[in-house]
Amino acid sequence: MVKPDLFQAPEFGRATKKPGDKWAFWYFEPFAMPRDLALSSGTVLALSKADAALGRLSGVGRLIKDPSILVEPYLAREAVASSRIEGTEASLSDVFKAEAGDGSSGNDDVQEVINYQRALYRGIRLLDELPVSGRLILEVHKVLLSGVRGQEKLPGEFRRTPVWIGSPTDSPDTAAFVPPLPELVGHALADWEKFVNETDELPVLVVCALMHYQFETIHPFLDGNGRVGRLLIMLLLIERKVLNLPLLYISAYMEQNRREYYDRLQAVRERGEIQEWLQYFFTAVYRQASDAETRAGKLVDLREGYRERLQGRKSRTIEVAELLFSNPFVTVKRVENALKVTNQGARNLIDSLEKDEILRKVGSLGRGGRMYWVAEDVFRAID
Repeated sequence: MVKPDLFQAPEFGRATKKPGDKWAFWYFEPFAMPRDLALSSGTVLALSKADAALGRLSGVGRLIKDPSILVEPYLAREAVASSRIEGTEASLSDVFKAEAGDGSSGNDDVQEVINYQRALYRGIRLLDELPVSGRLILEVHKVLLSGVRGQEKLPGEFRRTPVWIGSPTDSPDTAAFVPPLPELVGHALADWEKFVNETDELPVLVVCALMHYQFETIHPFLDGNGRVGRLLIMLLLIERKVLNLPLLYISAYMEQNRREYYDRLQAVRERGEIQEWLQYFFTAVYRQASDAETRAGKLVDLREGYRERLQGRKSRTIEVAELLFSNPFVTVKRVENALKVTNQGARNLIDSLEKDEILRKVGSLGRGGRMYWVAEDVFRAID
């Protein structure tokens, strides 16, 4: 339950009750976000490492002739990890198989991950006309929750009722954290939006970390707050031109260190431990940017190796090999559609790559028994 005496950080907010209501429950009222912040030496060191790793990752995106080969697999990793934090159980291979088939899935967990990818793409397109703002997050939220579990929870609309964070059996009186009442959300988000768009004194990664903390604290939606909040990190990095492409899958670190992730956010609210949250966030950026850079090297080496092996062949196997880097799972239909060849032509190309041991048959799945093949080396480099 929310214990008001635990909240001892008046610079970030307070635990309070609705005045004049004897049945009122305790909730957290966040205060305006800090526009200036002194960083400890440990935080500066963590920030420096994160900045350097992010710079190298951005450089990879510029050096590779076709950096878009990294976008699909990296975005899939981010979507799977961010969704798993919220309790979905879809794996990366589940998502790749669904997308290699007809792009849909009968599995709710998989569809939630696919929606996350669509929501991020929608957000990136909106950056051409909107800043990171309330209008943008409503559009992203609508895509995220459309047609999946939670679609009854007002996709594309801010909540009009209280929410609380805890187990499904909790109430506001027993939950670990109760965000601000719905009538306070608009004011808090207005300050959040001004902070994100008008704060020039702080490094971009500090803005990202504070933006994410405050968004999760405000909790403006009935569902999907965590996923939207993590998705916003990538959007801000792209908007600020720190990254040109969505190559950072920061949620992978947060999923692996989920308990600490929640504890660090709560420690800011209760004890004002902002340096510890920043250090956690910067460590996540450093680890995942470094990991993405390493995987990029493996994928580029694999791609060049395939090109050398397949160069000079009269068939179009090299074009099928290129498809494997956006998604290492293929079906006959996927090859048909991508290369505009006949069903038999697609089968022949897949057979050829299977003989070269680039593809391995994994069997039939789904309605109608669609057959799948996987490029195991590519999948290992991604997963």
